[in-house]
Amino acid sequence: MFEMLESKRVSSPGLAIHIGLIVLGAIATGKLRTPWPLLAAVLIGLYCLFSIKVVRQWEKVAVLRFGKFRHLQGPGVFWLIPVVDTLSPYVDQRIRVSNVSAESTLTRDTVPVNVDAIIFWLVWNAEKSILEVSSYVDAITLSAQTALRESIGRHNLAQMLSERETLGKELQRILDEKTNPWGITVQSVEIRDVQIPQALQDAMSREAQADRERHARIILGEAETQISANFALAADVYRDNPVALHLRAMNMLYEAIKEKGAMVIVPSSAVETMGLGGMLATTTLAKNQ
Repeated sequence: MFEMLESKRVSSPGLAIHIGLIVLGAIATGKLRTPWPLLAAVLIGLYCLFSIKVVRQWEKVAVLRFGKFRHLQGPGVFWLIPVVDTLSPYVDQRIRVSNVSAESTLTRDTVPVNVDAIIFWLVWNAEKSILEVSSYVDAITLSAQTALRESIGRHNLAQMLSERETLGKELQRILDEKTNPWGITVQSVEIRDVQIPQALQDAMSREAQADRERHARIILGEAETQISANFALAADVYRDNPVALHLRAMNMLYEAIKEKGAMVIVPSSAVETMGLGGMLATTTLAKNQ
């Protein structure tokens, strides 16, 4: 509907000339007291109104003479013969953006998704777009929607979430091959959003959380293994060197009592084993002297 209105739009110069001639004809009729000047002005004004056309800088239009293609026109002002010449819908040759969506489409692993995509395209051959396809805007939109659904069915959900750029390039290639015969090229396709059901989002979130917990437990187990191995090596060293074991015990006791007000109760067996009785007595005597 919009294209039909565009093809029948009235040009500003033609309308201005039409109004100006009617005004002049009315003035001449009033002075000459005869209706012929006004009638002639109306007829000439109508001719100019339907003959003068303006094509904007970014547009092209096809001139049809008795229904047969004659030539492309634009941009600028041009004349045509009323009734004999007709115009096709005006073709906008700027880069255009179309939004397409695929709702509840199954992926390769049978997951329903809603996908929104943006298509950047332009008409590079206005003659083909006018003569080869009835409505190129509807054709490219429906073709993009069909291609998007087919591409979703060929990919898994994980690929669609992580490889959006690859999916967009694939759609761009498919659409460009289909629309080139119409004089249209698809420059790029961008996947804007991929939505999955809420229940599936919750399940994926729980799966990711469980995987992180499993990874944390694996790291903790590896750390325990390394610690136990180091303890085993330390036990071998202490077994062959009792003095080192005593020094280690003394260091542990010192670390425990170095804070003020701290109290450590050591079993007598441990004192005798580590020979701490003599050491503590010597320390006490040193403090009393």
